[in-house]
Formats: sequence, C-alpha cells, structure tokens
Amino acid sequence: MDAVQAANSGHPGTPMALAPVAYCLWQRLLRFNPENPIWANRDRFVLSAGHASMLLYSILHLAEVKAVNEEYELVGTLSVSLEDIKNFRQLDSKCPGHPEYRWTSGVETTTGPLGQGVATSVGMAIAEKWLAATYNTPNFRIFDYNVYAVCGDGCLMEGVSHEAASLAGHLKLSNLCWIYDNNRITIEGSTSLAFSEDVATRFIGYGWNIVRVGDANDLEMLERAFHTFKNTNDRPTIIIVDSHIGYGSPNKQDSHSAHGEPLGLEEIALTKKAYDWNYEEKFFVPEEVRENFRNGIGKRGAKLETDWQATFEKYKNQFPEKAAEIEKMQHRESPKAWEMDLPEFPADAKGLAGRDASAKVLNSIAKNHPFLVGGSADLAPSTKTRLTFDKAGDFSAENYSGRNFHFGIREHAMTAVLNGLSLSKIRAFGSGFLIFSDYARPSIRLSALMELPVIHIFTHDSIGVGEDGPTHQPIEQLASLRSIPGLITLRPGDANEVVEAWRFIMQLSHEPVALILSRQAMPTLDRTRFAPATGLQKGAYVLADADNAQPEVILIGSGSEVSLCIEAFEMLSNDGIKTRVVSIPSWEMFEKQTPEYRESVLPDAVLARISVEQGGVFGWSHYVGRRGKRIGMQTFGASAPLKALQRKFGFTAESIITEARSLLGK
Repeated sequence: MDAVQAANSGHPGTPMALAPVAYCLWQRLLRFNPENPIWANRDRFVLSAGHASMLLYSILHLAEVKAVNEEYELVGTLSVSLEDIKNFRQLDSKCPGHPEYRWTSGVETTTGPLGQGVATSVGMAIAEKWLAATYNTPNFRIFDYNVYAVCGDGCLMEGVSHEAASLAGHLKLSNLCWIYDNNRITIEGSTSLAFSEDVATRFIGYGWNIVRVGDANDLEMLERAFHTFKNTNDRPTIIIVDSHIGYGSPNKQDSHSAHGEPLGLEEIALTKKAYDWNYEEKFFVPEEVRENFRNGIGKRGAKLETDWQATFEKYKNQFPEKAAEIEKMQHRESPKAWEMDLPEFPADAKGLAGRDASAKVLNSIAKNHPFLVGGSADLAPSTKTRLTFDKAGDFSAENYSGRNFHFGIREHAMTAVLNGLSLSKIRAFGSGFLIFSDYARPSIRLSALMELPVIHIFTHDSIGVGEDGPTHQPIEQLASLRSIPGLITLRPGDANEVVEAWRFIMQLSHEPVALILSRQAMPTLDRTRFAPATGLQKGAYVLADADNAQPEVILIGSGSEVSLCIEAFEMLSNDGIKTRVVSIPSWEMFEKQTPEYRESVLPDAVLARISVEQGGVFGWSHYVGRRGKRIGMQTFGASAPLKALQRKFGFTAESIITEARSLLGK
C-alpha cells in the first residue's frame, strides 16, 4: 500500500489479497534458496499477473533474496532493498512497474502482458521434464523442481493461456501449478461484464487437476492444496483461490478502484487499523518478520541447496560428461564441438531453398550440441526443422527426453514456451511461416526484452509462397521484426550464407534471432567469383563489385533477391555500367559495425542505389537515400505461380536494370 501510494501509481489490490498465498508457498513449500536465486534445481515462481508486482517485490525483500550480476556471480547485496521499494516505479529502481527478468534477481521471467507468464511457465515445466529425463539417473535426481504461476482473470481471458494450458494438459506436466486468483474484478468492474465461463470445467477439459480454496486467508487449506498438487503425478494442477481484491480496505475491498490506483492516505490508515497494524511509520518491517523468514525459507532453502550440491558433486564424479554439459548450459555456453560438421555447399545454379539448407545445417549442429532442442507449430515438414539424426526422438508425455517438440497449431504459446525453455538455460528453437510471426510477436518481443538467445525460424518468407495467395504472403512482417529492439533478423541469400547465419547464431548468449528462410530454391553462388559468405558476420558486405571498386550504382538485396541482384549486375557490367552488389542479410548487425566499415560497403558518394526485397519497402530509405529506388511490395500479393508474381511486381533483372539506368540517366 505504501509503495503504490508513494509512486502515485500501481496496483495495490491483488498484492493485498494474495499476500497469504505467497507467504504460505514461500515459507512452507517453495524449493528456493534466497542466498542463491539461480540455483539450477530451484522451484520457479512466476507472477503472471505482473501488475501485482509489489507482491513479488515484497516477498523478495522479506525473504532477503540476494542479487546476482550478469556473470552469474552473487554480489552480496539484497536483490530488493527497502529503498528500492520506497522508489517503486521510479527510474533505476529494482522495483519497476512490472517484474523484469535480468533487472531484479529472483524475477524468473518478465511479466505484464497478461497471459505471458502462465504460457512461459509451461516452457519452464517442459524444461524440467526434459532435463530430468536427459540427466537424471536411478541414483541421482539432479532435476526435480516444480513451477508455480500466479494468474488472474485477465491471464485466463487472453488467448495465449488457452493455447498453453491445452499443451500442458496434453503433455501431462505434473510439475506445473497455476494459482488462479478468482477475485472477480478487472479494471472496468466486475468480471461479469465480459467473463462468465466455468474455469474449472474448462481446465478439466484440458486434462488438468482442479483444486479449490474458498478463502485466500486460510493458510491450512492453501498448504493442503499445494500438497495435493505435489502428490499429483499425471497432470498439471490449477488451484482456484477465492480472494477479495483490496482485502481489509473498509471502502475499497472487492471494488475495481482497488485494482489500478493508490488507495489514498486516509484509506491506507483505515486499512492498517483493520489489520490491527499498530505501526505509524511507513514501509516499516518489524525485525521479528525478517527473523521469521530467515527461520523459514532461509534455513530450509539453504539446506535444500547444500544437499543438492553434495549430490551433484557425486554425480560429477560418476558422470563427468553429463555434469559438464549441465554446467555449460547453466552459463549459456555451447559445447566445443558444435561446429565440427558444418557443411559447405558447392556452387550450383539451381541451388537450394533456404529452408532446405537450414535443415542440413541445423542437424549438423544439433547432433553435436546435446541441449539444442526445438520444433514447430505443426509445420516441421514445411519449415524443415525436424532433427533427423539417430536418437533425436520426439518429446511427448511418454518420452520427455525427445528433442523434437510438437507445439501444435499454437504459434503464440510455442514462442512463450521457447522463452520458458531459454529461461531454463536450454538452447531452444521454434519454427513457422513468416506470415504467422504476427501470432507469435508478443512473445518474440519479450524474448528481446529479456535478452534470451531464442532462435525463431521463419520460412515461406515472401510472395514466393505463390499460389497460397496474399493471406499467406508476408509483406510487412520483416519490417515489423526489424523494428523490435534487441532482435537480430537474418535473411541469408544462399546456402552458404545460411551456414554462416547459423555459425553466428550459435555464438549468441543474450540476443534472440529471427532467421528468415525462403521456400523456393536460391542459386548457390560461386564463392571463387564472389566474396566469401563469411561477410554475413558483419550484417552486410560487398558481394560483387566494379573492377576498380568505384561503382556508379549499388544494388542492395537480401535473401532470395541477392541472386536477382547478381543477375542484374552481370548484365549491367556487360553494358559497361560499373555496378556493386551488397548482400545485407541483417540490418541490425550491419548497424553495429564501425562507420568506416559501413562507408566501405555503402559509400556516401554513390547516390544511385536500389534495394530489392520481396517484402514491404518500409525502412529501406535508410540505405538507398532520397534519390534511391526501392523495388519491393507496396500492396498485398496475389495468388499465382512465383514467376508470374515476380513479373507482376517487378522482381526481375530487367526491372532492376531499368531503374538503374533511370537513376544514372543512361
């Protein structure tokens, strides 16, 4: 109450209602050591109702959870100090408006967009099942943690929660517990305005175990509910907790005014009186409270981790290779041999589709990278992301050790699950058609915000989809992905650029990637004539150049249009027009290069520039300038064979040559 009032913004009602729930779970059951909040076998606690962030910050402070730096080192200070709480929602406070991963130790995932937390928790639960099946032995239970997620009515209204709950039930994730705060209030008022479904029946349909607690203040019933979850071994559990938003507030309990605004000084005083809280000082925490937490979760958590560490030392002696994999994984490091079998593709005029080249590269890496896992939203035969080497297997309720994941037609949940896997330090990829990145975008954005090295693979990247028509032909999607801060988009132009794209991706530890691949074949360029594909590592490079490296016109392309630029380059060069071709698979990587390098690729003195990309033209002006030309999509596509579409929309060498001559006045 004091923190929200001091900030003059925030959500006091839910923290007031759920304080007993958090207390019971953390003090009596949670497998968590406040001294080491990144212990690999800790239980995960996710506050999906991220607006109630003061609930999480309060428990982190009272439990005296310690801070961890970016090098995974304990720094000896509190993750959330009382001063941080006093500065709730203020600049640089460890208590931002919504919980943020990598900003506040003890926050397991960034939440705020409702539904994201519970969906991400499914990924965390899947991770534990995979880790246990992969690394546990009959005598060593290295991984056996549970995942708890607190959600509200808003989370359950969002579509992503439906997708994720359905998948969790199908996979029988018995290590997953959602705690549903059934307070019947949203910002506009009673949930009866827009939400009347029977939540319990809905989750029975998903195959979940249902437990009800009729009073959020009944600690014994809450503890019994948590034990029921822990004793359920064949399905996930949802605990439906009836609560009163703004509990104890004489004038605002059970009202929407307790949801998203401060109570007011007078109402806070009345509420403290109702609580029989006799301390006038704001932000006051009696020492007895701190001691209570030290004797509860503090002592219990320390012993749990100490015992686990002793077990892990014995495990290391008997299974040194597996233990080494776990340690590398926990520090987001790849095994040394991951790139030993990377292919090299010979020049070929017919070439390979980007997706086909990627399939070969992905499998060459994954067989040497034991914790690289992933799948698709029911599109693996089309995205070519299935791991086909011996013993790759399929992840299922019957086989939690499989490395091929089947997410079903659930792009949004798939991407949130990938975030959960990555938060668990597993290297994860997911795939779909580029057009359906729209369904996944909220979770892609969060992977960037959390700096997670998730690999988002998107195929069928242009009007090259052809006969499927404009509903399936991505236009604005590339620009949309490029606009997300921290996300690296990569659209390689031939099979060897695909190899280099994967080489770059696998060295990332804090950046997500959108790997954009063609459906149609792209010629594999002759690298004895053209620059090596290693240039991709800089985001853009001079692929072909005029004899004296003094071009009159520069053709800039990505993906399948790079070979089109090469075709136009040959024709223009034969006509005596000095031409340069620049392959630019990644704008973000190119922008990180030195000004000198960028100038060497795109000299300011050359104003005649043409961009060629079978997508929207938004953003290309940055590279072609006001006098340049952009060959791209200004409308939606059409249903027709690819060659007909290329002619209709100007993706031909002749169109490029016409624009080049126009720019040069020739």
